[in-house]
Amino acid sequence: MKINSILNRHIFAETLPPFGICLLFLSFVFMMTSLLEITNLVVNYRVGLITVALLMVYSLPFFLSYIIPMSVMMAVLLTFLRLSGDHEVTAMKTAGISLYNLLPPVLLFSFLGSVATGFMAIHGIPWGKRLFKEQIFAVARSNLEIGLKERTFSDIFPDVMIYVNEIDMKKKTLIDVFIEDQREKGVVSTTVSPRGELFYDSLNLSSTLRLYNGIINQVSLKNKTSHSIRFDTYDITLDLNNGGGMSKERRRHREEMSLREMRDYIKKSGEKNSLYYRILMDYHKKFSIPAACMALGILAVPLGTQTRGAGRSYGIGLGIIFFLFYYLLLTAGWAFGESGAYPPAVGMWLPDAVMTVIGLFLLIRAANDRTFHFQRVVAFVDRMKTRIQAVK
Repeated sequence: MKINSILNRHIFAETLPPFGICLLFLSFVFMMTSLLEITNLVVNYRVGLITVALLMVYSLPFFLSYIIPMSVMMAVLLTFLRLSGDHEVTAMKTAGISLYNLLPPVLLFSFLGSVATGFMAIHGIPWGKRLFKEQIFAVARSNLEIGLKERTFSDIFPDVMIYVNEIDMKKKTLIDVFIEDQREKGVVSTTVSPRGELFYDSLNLSSTLRLYNGIINQVSLKNKTSHSIRFDTYDITLDLNNGGGMSKERRRHREEMSLREMRDYIKKSGEKNSLYYRILMDYHKKFSIPAACMALGILAVPLGTQTRGAGRSYGIGLGIIFFLFYYLLLTAGWAFGESGAYPPAVGMWLPDAVMTVIGLFLLIRAANDRTFHFQRVVAFVDRMKTRIQAVK
């Protein structure tokens, strides 16, 4: 049977409004997770609204890499729920149009979602993470009291705790400084100085804290030794990147790396440590999450056509449950892949494979008019939950 292009255009057009609504709504919900931090910047540190808006824009690519696949699924699901609710799917089947003939616009729409998600994962996230860090550094540089507050222990630098009794904003100096440095494994260094100054390196996103006329006490936990050093001038490098002891080749955070940088690190890494596995999983995730748009889009078709009798809200709830199940598999894959329990590629691609198998299974049943009773699955889960609670 020749596929009706008018019908394809109709279905494709039906997916656009719910996709736009889901995208805006979910973006708003995800951005609200940063509301407390943003409010703190505006109220306590007088950061401008333009700076706050830029920080939100730089955070958006990371959120969109998860929002777009979910929006694609919900858009297809809502479209087929409406078509089924208005008996359009039944009319199409009566006219001899199989459910398989309705897949081309869904596949095209899901493919476009995959391209958009891939762009966000490959280019958007590194761009956003890099500019977000630069913006935060610029804020800290222009507002010294944001990074360090008087009479407050600050841990803004990794493995370094700083306490400053007083900050002279006119001279940009710190009065009565106490520092606990644990960046060297097995060694705890405490530094006390009556005066210090901060200097910023915008190229390497690091700061140098210059202390005067102080004392350093070092305790080696491994050797159980301690010694003290007095100094006239002492410089401490405080790296705003992930860890102060990194070399320049590894200074860039894994989420800021391009695909080429990831591949180079994976090839040149001589030790398969946790960082190696994380970068390898990030590399595969940049492709597996975009591919999930296809799997979730296919899954949404039978969900939309087989839950019409239970109501639209039931179908939407079922779609959310399946997406959460996908995200749960992805999280579990990350945890096991990071520990080296199985290859990271398996952890990142297994959720896509599971959702694809479920989607094709339900699609074949729906195309053959064999209804899958989701209510029975829900009832079974409820019974099992009741029995477990009774045993406890």
